[in-house]
Amino acid sequence: MGPGLKAVLVFGPGVGDSMHTGMLHHLANYGIERLYQEDAVLYELLEREYERQRDTLAMVAASSIVDPSVLACEGSIVINVTAEGYPNRRYHAGCVVIDEIEQLAIERAKLAFKAQYANVQPHAASSANEIVMFSLLKAGDTILGMELEHGGHLTHGAKASISGRFFNAVGYGLDQEGVIDYEQVYDLARRHRPKLIICGATAYPRVIDFRKFREIADDVGAFLLADVTHIAGLIVAGIHPSPIDHAHFTTTCTHKQLYGPRGGLLLMGRDYQSPAPDGKRTLADLMQAGVFPMFQGTPAEHVIAAKARALARLMTPEFQVLARRIVANARALAQSFMSKGYKVISNGSDNHIVLVDVTGNGLSGIIAERALEESNIIVNKNKIPGDQKPATITSGIRLGTNSVSARELGPTEMAHCAGLIDKVLRSIKVLGDREYILDSEVARSVKADVKELCDAFPIPQYPAPSLKELSANAHI
Repeated sequence: MGPGLKAVLVFGPGVGDSMHTGMLHHLANYGIERLYQEDAVLYELLEREYERQRDTLAMVAASSIVDPSVLACEGSIVINVTAEGYPNRRYHAGCVVIDEIEQLAIERAKLAFKAQYANVQPHAASSANEIVMFSLLKAGDTILGMELEHGGHLTHGAKASISGRFFNAVGYGLDQEGVIDYEQVYDLARRHRPKLIICGATAYPRVIDFRKFREIADDVGAFLLADVTHIAGLIVAGIHPSPIDHAHFTTTCTHKQLYGPRGGLLLMGRDYQSPAPDGKRTLADLMQAGVFPMFQGTPAEHVIAAKARALARLMTPEFQVLARRIVANARALAQSFMSKGYKVISNGSDNHIVLVDVTGNGLSGIIAERALEESNIIVNKNKIPGDQKPATITSGIRLGTNSVSARELGPTEMAHCAGLIDKVLRSIKVLGDREYILDSEVARSVKADVKELCDAFPIPQYPAPSLKELSANAHI
């Protein structure tokens, strides 16, 4: 057995240090031992995934690395409790401790984002977005959001999403410089009079002017929703402007730049006590009812516990350092690609996203994604402005620096990573939009370089114990 999943869960960080030996420790150890003994197939799959993450460069913008203390919360006994409702207003008994956990998460979310209201129950940012929409709007109402191919999210009005099917979705985009065209947003808002304007993006590398969006929303009498999923950590760190007191509603997931579990947050600032459209409730009351009972049932309290832990980690000096590294790395990565002749959307990055047009190499996004994965570099295909290819193929790739920054790679290493990616992309023989041949020697060479980088910059707090330690703890 390699030094992977079992070793990490048994030993945890700081192997050999003094460890608390309460019931949670024993339960976690017992659980992983039972899995190892009783379900070898599943255990082996989890072990392989641990090793894959250890030995690959994750440059996917939609993920990050979760601290073991966050993992411990999500795998805790809190999962055993059914807790429909809210703290001190549950539909089931046995929630005394659960109430304290959820209230702790709420207070930490409010503190981190300087918000007046926080709901920590949404299962995802997508859920949070839909909760806002369906609480405020009626079928056929107009919404204004960023076009998918310009960097918007499915839930911002894409036709493939319920947001684009249930509502009359109008889309705005980028100007010739790859920056949000605020004049177009204003013009579309005045012409279509949306009930809700959505700002924020899933593939936009520049700073978003939330103040200007609020001015536009106020001018046309619209509510403003800011989806900050890809910049939430930078907002907490004070590196990107915050929408909390500009947008009526702010949503985010917790698993990208917050380095937490897969889940969502719904936040509000100065507007939380403003009247809802029905004139009978506040906007905060509307959102409470929108999450439960309208949209969701029982909250995932083990995930909420993990959110609470992740939120606490954001309010440390160490996270400030990480946030600055995220931005520095994205800027260095974008500059490295441009120096090699690639077209980078908006000619740089202000956050963690770098969006690269690969058509200059005669490639599609799906070919680039697959060839890089063969070389142990993980990115994702992505549409770019003006893309004529479908979302399953695309003309671009999207990269993010959350995970590599957590591994403490810096701008120098970003230049090296860009060189490795360029080496792979230039070695591909294209046979069609999806078909290609990758030079096997190049793939072997790049994989070796990636392994060397991963060994030099291991995932923090995911230690590999020695064989002696493994042997001594083989049975619990």
